[in-house]
Amino acid sequence: MAVEIIPITTRILTPKDDIVDAIERYTKDIITENDVLTVAESVVAITQGNIVRPDEMKITCLARFCCRFIPDYGSLATPHGMQALMRKEGDWRVAFALFAGFLGKVIGMPGLFYKWGGRQAALIDDVTGDMPPFDKTVVYGPEEPDKVVAAIKARLGCFGAMIADVNDLKRSRIVGATPGMNAQLASNLLIDNPFGNASEKRPICILKNFRQYQEAQK
Repeated sequence: MAVEIIPITTRILTPKDDIVDAIERYTKDIITENDVLTVAESVVAITQGNIVRPDEMKITCLARFCCRFIPDYGSLATPHGMQALMRKEGDWRVAFALFAGFLGKVIGMPGLFYKWGGRQAALIDDVTGDMPPFDKTVVYGPEEPDKVVAAIKARLGCFGAMIADVNDLKRSRIVGATPGMNAQLASNLLIDNPFGNASEKRPICILKNFRQYQEAQK
């Protein structure tokens, strides 16, 4: 059985919203026990208030130096993005991870920076990375993602729930997922980014009939 991917358009969600309440409001009439509910990680973080304005940060010389070693397309390639990471994970931990990551690439072991630089290293969205008005803020990854997806599944009675970090560069990363669902299989279905750009306000996608699809893949 094929999976139907249904993007859900919402209003702009803010720190005043409860993410589980918002998801229930927009999906309760169409979600079933066979479906998986997926939600964009940045929107979960925004509803948690896990954001910081650039003018609230003092940019250090270390952050200005370290951000130069990140590819231009990365959220940590700016002083604000790098300083935001250091604010969460610690200045010297990030600097050490960056140095280790460089050495790792030299010896054929890529990815050490994101492994050792702290959980937020791969999740931060820099300024302009999200929908207005949050395009003027740095957005961290969500806190306690496994608790969030468990609450979504319990409230909606769906087969599974997942928080995903997806972009237009064909990258789909699992941030949190409920047990019992094949999260990697679900993540692969999101590779073309059905959430769209932030301005499209589609932070939720339903994977219809995912339970049957998962069974068929075994």
